[in-house]
Amino acid sequence: MEATAYLVHRFIMHGPGWHWHRDHHQPSLGLLERNDRYALIFALPAAVLFIVWPGPEYTMWWVALGISAYGLLYMVFHDLVVHRRGWIGRWCRQHIPRSAYLDRLVNAHHLHHAVQGRQGAVSFGFLYAPPPERLRQELKHRANQRDEYRV
Repeated sequence: MEATAYLVHRFIMHGPGWHWHRDHHQPSLGLLERNDRYALIFALPAAVLFIVWPGPEYTMWWVALGISAYGLLYMVFHDLVVHRRGWIGRWCRQHIPRSAYLDRLVNAHHLHHAVQGRQGAVSFGFLYAPPPERLRQELKHRANQRDEYRV
């Protein structure tokens, strides 16, 4: 699922689907964003699999469960812990124990949001994050490349 999330985020959300994802890269105005429509789209394959293969004895049921579990983890970490959406998010950020892994996820995602617009962003996955030092170097490298082309 992480590879799928990376590819969709990088090539669809920051590509032709930017019109929905853009508001996620701007200061939040409320509890819901246009970007939240993606959650419904991603839930469709799991829902279909649960309906078509209704019991745990079928392999596809387990695939649907995996998709759903990833979606739940994504929502908890991304919406509640990283972006602190709603009162539950503010509570989670204060009460979830700090760990090196969680700090790495949070830092990587904030570095993803460090770039204005859809071009030049780093770290498109979510449950795996490259080391923040490497992401900072990549952001500097991309900024230097942009400056070279402005001459």
